[in-house]
Order: sequence, then structure tokens, then C-alpha cells
Amino acid sequence: MTMRLGLAGTGRIGAAHARTLRDLPGVGAVVLTDVDGARARATAAELGVDVAPDLDALLAAGIDALVVTSATDSHPALIVAAVDHGIPVFCEKPVAADIDGTLAVLRHVERAQVPVQVGFQRRFDAGYRAARAAVLAGELGRVHSLRATTLDPAPPPADYLPRSGGIFRDCGVHDFDIIRWVTGREVTEVFATGSDRGDPSFAAAGDVDTAAVLLRLDDDTLATVSLGRYNGGGYDVRLEVLGSRANAVAGLDDRTPLRSVEPGGVAPDRPWPGFLERFAAAYTTELRAFLAVAAGERANPCGTADALEAFYIAEACERSRREHRVVSVAEVRR
Repeated sequence: MTMRLGLAGTGRIGAAHARTLRDLPGVGAVVLTDVDGARARATAAELGVDVAPDLDALLAAGIDALVVTSATDSHPALIVAAVDHGIPVFCEKPVAADIDGTLAVLRHVERAQVPVQVGFQRRFDAGYRAARAAVLAGELGRVHSLRATTLDPAPPPADYLPRSGGIFRDCGVHDFDIIRWVTGREVTEVFATGSDRGDPSFAAAGDVDTAAVLLRLDDDTLATVSLGRYNGGGYDVRLEVLGSRANAVAGLDDRTPLRSVEPGGVAPDRPWPGFLERFAAAYTTELRAFLAVAAGERANPCGTADALEAFYIAEACERSRREHRVVSVAEVRR
């Protein structure tokens, strides 16, 4: 089956996904749209794909599936419009900007019974998949601790911060999702704190540039999450899973931006510069999986319900940071 794919949003990740989709086997055409029409036309010309002037034209262009990579506030309307046309959707996280919006989309999708896959690409990364397999096989023994890290080499643009939802919803949500996925457990309570010593735009947006989170899972396993926007060494994303018998680490390779100061220690020659480079293979695997979902060939590997669970944890973290206390995830559930 040759598929005709639509993509809404031609920013950095949208352009990257469009290039990946264009080159995947089984894709006959890619059609782009964006509220910035000039950007959509320029990206389409560069990639040699088609362009539609707006969403209505895109949905009427005979597409078999839609990839959403636009700004967060546009996600609910794009998802709802597509599923109302019976078109499967891949949407970069988050589904919506808040819990109520996410719940509304989830309920609409459930009624429509059209698959919506949410973009948590770490589930498709070889290292994270190996860590999960080790946990499920019992190779580590009893898992007692996890340490997750997401450290960006430089902060996002100042005008992005007020729209980002904050460091827990924008950045940490990937760690929260992958901890659930790797362990098969749920998070029951959180304690989160943060600091703001960087650009004044963080404080102006009510956000922080560095954060630390302690999570308690439903079997009393403890997990820590470190988040930061100023990791000058490079893009550092890892997960350490520590068990009574052995351990597993995802994201530790010769490009991990860690410099050993021990005698004879080493430093990476080419540290990862950003998420597109670090997760290039995972994004391709993820989009290939979505094509199979859209074609009805496999079950949805990451639906809106998964996105909601990760968002609940992020919401609890933000409440914990603001109120300086331990917060139960049950407090933020609807």
C-alpha cells in the first residue's frame, strides 16, 4: 500500500519529520501545510514535496494519515479535525496545553475510534528499549532506583517559554513517560524544585532553567529526574536503571557529553549537539511504526491515554515546585 501523508507544522522538527517521511518505503507523497504559508512553501520546495494552503485543503487532499508538528495550542483542533475525517494522526507531545484540554481530546478520539499516536520517541530508541527488555526479563533483579537526565545545551528562544508549559511539561514529560514505560509502574507522588539563574525570560514566564524531581513509584521504587537548559557540554539524555542484581544505562556512549577528570579519563570528541541528532534513528523508527498503525497493521504503541499519564506527573511536579511540598499524582487527576 502506498500512502499519501499530510504534515501540519514546518518548524524545525516538522521539516525533519517531513524529510524522514518522504524517504520511507511505502510513502507515495507528502503534503505540507503551516499557518506560515511562506515557510511551508519554502520547505516543500526544498524537499520536493507538495504543499496545501491550509488545513481544510490538506484534509481534502486525499491524505491517508496526518502528522502534527505545529505549536502546542493548535494540537487539539488539528487532531479533532483529522479524526472527524477518519484520518489517523501522529502528534508530537503534548496533545494539549493542559489536563482539561488533553482529556477533551482523549474523549473525542475514543468516540471517533481513530488511532492517535503521541510522539514519545524515547520508546523507539535502541538503548531505552534494551533497558526495558532487561527489566521485563528480570535481568536486573529488583529495581530499586532510577536516575533520568535531560539536559539541553542551550535554552529555547525567549518567546517560546511562555508557550512551553514550563520545564516539567515541556522537557521532563519525556522522562516521566519513559520511566513508566521502562518499569511498567505508575508514579504515585512527586517532590520537585527548581532554580532560575539564567536568562530573565525564565522568571518572566514563571519557569525555571534547572529542576530536580524525586518520584515515588507504586511499588516504592524511587526515581530522580534532573532537568536543565544550560548544559554547555552538549545534549545529555540518559536513564540509569539500578537493580539488586545488575544495572542498565541508556544514553551512555562515546558522544555522551561527560568529561572524566580521573587520570586517563576521556571526553567525547563529538558530543551530541541536540535532540534531532541524538534521536535521529528513534524518530525514523517511530514514524515507521505510525505508518503501520495508520495502515491497521499494528496496535498503537503510544496513545493519548499514555500522554495523559505523563502529563499528570508533570502537572504534579509544577504544583510541587510552586507549593514547596510533596504532591500526590492523585491530587491532579480528573
